[in-house]
Amino acid sequence: MPVLSIRVAFLASLLLAAAPASAFDLQGHRGARGLAPENTLPAFARALSIGVTTLELDTGVTRDGVVVVAHDPALNPELTRDAGGHWLEARGPAIHALTYAELSRYDVGRAKPGSRTAQRYPQQQPADGARIPRLAEVFALAARAGNPAVRFNIETKLHPDHKSETLPPEPFARAVIAEIRRAGVASRTTLQSFDWRTLQVAQREAPEIATVYLSARQSWLDNIGAESTLGSPWTAGISFAQYKSVPRMVHAAGGRIWSPYHGDLDAAQLEEARALGLKVIVWTVNDAGRIAAMLDLGVDGIISDYPDRARAEMQRRGMVLPAATPVEPAAASSR
Repeated sequence: MPVLSIRVAFLASLLLAAAPASAFDLQGHRGARGLAPENTLPAFARALSIGVTTLELDTGVTRDGVVVVAHDPALNPELTRDAGGHWLEARGPAIHALTYAELSRYDVGRAKPGSRTAQRYPQQQPADGARIPRLAEVFALAARAGNPAVRFNIETKLHPDHKSETLPPEPFARAVIAEIRRAGVASRTTLQSFDWRTLQVAQREAPEIATVYLSARQSWLDNIGAESTLGSPWTAGISFAQYKSVPRMVHAAGGRIWSPYHGDLDAAQLEEARALGLKVIVWTVNDAGRIAAMLDLGVDGIISDYPDRARAEMQRRGMVLPAATPVEPAAASSR
């Protein structure tokens, strides 16, 4: 590794070491998806107004290279209306196939009535006219809220089996890294992914940005492939067969933060992760009982669609709460 990279990595480790050991990381998932349309400026404004440590969000890259905030590689018909106000009847075009100007014509300000999303999040308040924002707009919103402490946990959304839908791992990671550096927020940003290839790029080329290794071992998502003798295409060549545990895989990959699905985590794995020097932040914890259970277990952070619920449990326990910084969404969200 070049001398400059070694120095930058050393400085990054000092920054992490300087953070209070007792600081609990309350993350608003896709802003505050349970309360406002996911990954929109209204959702991030709601999270900032509630008071979170971190804004968690997903990213894609348009055809003309603009880093935007969106979970699905292609437009989701449960969330998207066209320029005429009509709901998409099927899965829309891939974000990477559209220019930013073309993408901006779509309205993602409410869930389609009767859809699974609408039924799952009945408390979600619509924000008609909200567009898929640029990542730069989220950084600007936090600055406008006067919150220089809030962090950003930015996920690269790509799938090793759907290569045509997004940029490849290296240019994808580089585009996001460039945006983070342009905003001057590298010291309070983490880059996370289920596709660990992007995290390897970040560790090699941007060691000042901490990485977060996402994992799931469920029927609906399994990026670990513990039962496969061939390993997983998600984990950058690091196989469960070799290391026999996900915490050891993350450690071998050079990670310092592990973010498992909360239903996969138990006390033994948490103890193993701690012994390896890993922080553990669980996703996505919405039920009040599960929030309490994760706090009882002793995790370092929780990602939640309902940061207000997690915050209420933290307050009940006398934990230090992140500052609330009320802010209105930028006018740009309703272009």
